[in-house]
Amino acid sequence: MISITDKHWFAFYTKPRHEFKAEIQIGALGVVTYLPTTIELHQWSDRKKKVRTPLLSGYIFVYADERERIKALEVPAVIRCISERGRPAAIPENQIDNLRNFIREETKYSIYNGIVKGTKIVIKEGPFQGVSGVVAEDSDGKTLAVAIELLNRSIITYISDNDIVEVIKEEPKENL
Repeated sequence: MISITDKHWFAFYTKPRHEFKAEIQIGALGVVTYLPTTIELHQWSDRKKKVRTPLLSGYIFVYADERERIKALEVPAVIRCISERGRPAAIPENQIDNLRNFIREETKYSIYNGIVKGTKIVIKEGPFQGVSGVVAEDSDGKTLAVAIELLNRSIITYISDNDIVEVIKEEPKENL
């Protein structure tokens, strides 16, 4: 249970491309924010430029008590606070610290939006339409290797981002 006066980290979902505006607007309220960013090299037809972009597109973290959280929800750049079971989802401080430490290191990393190794999926379009399998790896950020079990053999196939996949959600098993 979250106390009204205790401060916790919360994830806020922002309007598209409004992460920096949300940071400024919430900061103007005197509320602590954390917007993890990365530097990307963008190329236009006439030049290249290093651009600071949000690491987690569409999200900003806010360290607030309940009163501050509600005030932060009222800024124009914010859509909503991420919740769990109808209540604001507090993020453990060690997870925010781990994220900060991870970004501080200058190592190469990728952000995965949703589908990760071990996830069961069904391919909805493309030559493998209707086939279900388990995500085995992400080879280059643009394709998924899906293991398809057939006759006690695993067939690894690579599907592109263009093939729409649906995540199969398993029902929790009851203990007997």
